[in-house]
Amino acid sequence: MSYKAEYIWIDGTEPTAKLRSKTKILADGAELPIWGFDGSSTNQAEGHASDRVLQPVFSCPDPIRGGANILVLCEVLNIDMTPHESNTRALLRPVAEKFAAHEPVFGIEQEYTFFDGARPLGFPVGGFPAAQGGYYCGVGADEIFGREIVEKHLDHCLAAGLEISGINAEVMPGQWEFQVGPVGPLEVSDQLWIARWLLYRTAEEFNVSATLNPKPVKGDWNGAGAHTNFSTRAMREDYRAIIAACEALGEGSKPLDHVKNYGAGIDERLTGLHETAPWNEFSYGVSDRGASVRIPWQVEKDGKGYIEDRRPNANVDPYVVTRLIVDTCCTGLEKDGLV
Repeated sequence: MSYKAEYIWIDGTEPTAKLRSKTKILADGAELPIWGFDGSSTNQAEGHASDRVLQPVFSCPDPIRGGANILVLCEVLNIDMTPHESNTRALLRPVAEKFAAHEPVFGIEQEYTFFDGARPLGFPVGGFPAAQGGYYCGVGADEIFGREIVEKHLDHCLAAGLEISGINAEVMPGQWEFQVGPVGPLEVSDQLWIARWLLYRTAEEFNVSATLNPKPVKGDWNGAGAHTNFSTRAMREDYRAIIAACEALGEGSKPLDHVKNYGAGIDERLTGLHETAPWNEFSYGVSDRGASVRIPWQVEKDGKGYIEDRRPNANVDPYVVTRLIVDTCCTGLEKDGLV
């Protein structure tokens, strides 16, 4: 007997990487081996030396094929087994290990938009729907588009054992969100990439595409983000650590250091309108969705909890955003003696 292992990896496409995958047939009981691929076709090698290596790092049940079949997330390595330059997971690992004693935890809200051909799902041919507002968490065929895909994706994520914590319709027609977490930085990033792959793969069956474009429709329409909720043990115990983390994110060059790595096209989304702060300004506040970083009202009330960095784009690399937040916030907490 044998089973199918779908090897999934992040390619080298710039400015926003794509997901790739291919199937390997393995004998029952066989451990997951390293594998290879043609890096010249994924923007990860030149044609004269194109071999690249797939190193399995995370696996889960394949809810689409079912049975004993699995999904296998891989890091991309060079043939000397060093991390490829596109391998952002390799940069997160040492940072996660360095600050493991802080017990950092993330919950990422992944927004995305369905497209039917060249138009968002729910947009009339050659025109625009009613202004946004009623679509958010709405119900009814006149306001909700793509729910069958969303429900099937949710079921797939749960069957895969991912830490999916919720879904909701978003502000624009055809725009939705799912949340992954709360789990550690490597875990949330691995699972978000798998959940993205499952989203694309599920939408295929409906001849619909899903995009992480941060501004899928120009004009007076909300963009798509990946609001990143974060806490450490100290933040879950002491409100002073909440403020210290916010201050660390706003210190010196940190705001721009983060924003330039929070996803391509971020200036189109972070305009100061549509529940965003301007990309080149930093602010934080309680219950403020117009701030760069929001402190939920119940966190202030309870005197402990988490913060929400509202700046990351929908197309952000979760390995990058978690690495930056852990490094910046945990360094700031140590500096303030809040460990």
